[in-house]
Amino acid sequence: MNAVFVDTGYLLALEIANDQYHQAAVEHWQRVTAALPSLVTTSYVFDEVVTFFNSRGYHAKAVQVGSSLLHSPSTQLIHVDEALFYEGWAYFLRHHDKDYSFTDCISFVVMQRFGITTAFAFDHHFVQAGFTTEP
Repeated sequence: MNAVFVDTGYLLALEIANDQYHQAAVEHWQRVTAALPSLVTTSYVFDEVVTFFNSRGYHAKAVQVGSSLLHSPSTQLIHVDEALFYEGWAYFLRHHDKDYSFTDCISFVVMQRFGITTAFAFDHHFVQAGFTTEP
């Protein structure tokens, strides 16, 4: 399997037992980890995941998930620098007819830069932007 982008919703679904996508995410993760795909995500996705847990009073969970992402040998964390920020902003401006989040736009630009066609995501915006999603 080639590199795959990992989105916020997928990471949250893996960690939250009562998430509507939890079962699908866990079953999918168990299948794909045998192939150990190269995972790519961004510092904005990292921020969303860590902030989600911490803002709900789960600091230890935020630290655990954040540390797992930072130290995973199979995960490449792309830091949003000034150039990527403005590319994401330009993407956002071009797609004024869509309700993409700015983080989505950054993700799409990263996927385009790295030639990534598949995202582990439950967000329909990835498909809308021309990518494939799993599960």
